[in-house]
Amino acid sequence: MATKKDYLQQVIKHIDIKEHNVVKLVDAMEHMAFSARDLNRAAKIYDMMLRDNDCTVILTLAGSLFSAGLKKVVYDLVSNNMVDVIVSTGAIMVDQDFFEALGFKHYIGSPFVDDNELRELHIDRIYDTFIDEDELRICDETTAKIFDSLEPRPYSSRELLWHFGKYLDENGGPKVDDCVIYAAYKNNVPIFVPAFSDCSAGFGIVIHQHNHPDKHVSFDSGKDFYELTQIKLQSKETGIFMVGGGVPKNFTQDIVVAADILQENVPMHKYAIQITVADVRDGALSSSTLKEASSWGKVETTYEQMVYSEATLAMPLIAGYAYHKGAWKNREKRELQKLFTKKEVTA
Repeated sequence: MATKKDYLQQVIKHIDIKEHNVVKLVDAMEHMAFSARDLNRAAKIYDMMLRDNDCTVILTLAGSLFSAGLKKVVYDLVSNNMVDVIVSTGAIMVDQDFFEALGFKHYIGSPFVDDNELRELHIDRIYDTFIDEDELRICDETTAKIFDSLEPRPYSSRELLWHFGKYLDENGGPKVDDCVIYAAYKNNVPIFVPAFSDCSAGFGIVIHQHNHPDKHVSFDSGKDFYELTQIKLQSKETGIFMVGGGVPKNFTQDIVVAADILQENVPMHKYAIQITVADVRDGALSSSTLKEASSWGKVETTYEQMVYSEATLAMPLIAGYAYHKGAWKNREKRELQKLFTKKEVTA
């Protein structure tokens, strides 16, 4: 039988949008058809968000994106003031980003393997990517350690992910130079994970609450929703760049309705783009069109674009286009983490 080392050899490398000026390529797609023209329009809408001085940009992430090589794209968006808020699944932020910050890697694999053999070797597979399950357990335990260090009370995921960044800062920094959680911590970009139990942090909270049954940390999803709604209320305009769908997409679209309940006549998201491969016909959230969201009072239809493409193809082109167009160079930093508690920012 093969060994774990036989499988875990080639490391996934994250694509660097700074190295590839795709502006001419994406501009040329304007004169094509189908998904190429859709992608061109989406890239231009993202560039418009960055040029609109009144626009808060919210990035939503779903799917196994960072394990697939897209982590540095998001790191560069945060580091270069191209995104103001992130709403993500827990797997992306904890099992993939924080996991690599602890010094672990994702590996190039294959879907044509014996999964029973992988299970015996403690290797987890994400289509054609491999992860060491034993290292994931260390990630689980590290999140429990962070929860153990905090005052026992309910927290929003934004608060807890700030503490994840603080943990890295106080323990020598991340072991990679492209950690999104750490970049967000340093740049005061809030990260929300509305389904925070659905990742290594979930295993960590199980360990923590089992060991501290009477006084413990808990996840407050209502606080998540309220805090992101506050960001909507504080923003003149908002734009959303959605990769995948699911909970992050719906959570971010719903804040328009929540804000309107609290304060009438709140504007819908002015700009919206989504990258997805989901079929719209089953009514699933991942595939509900932005025009459909307009019927719910969430997204305006003037500057919206669906891009039916797999994320590893489309996201580097859209993000790379906006990066090399350079609107971020003159963009005011919002540092929306500071909206909440001064103590978290200055501690």
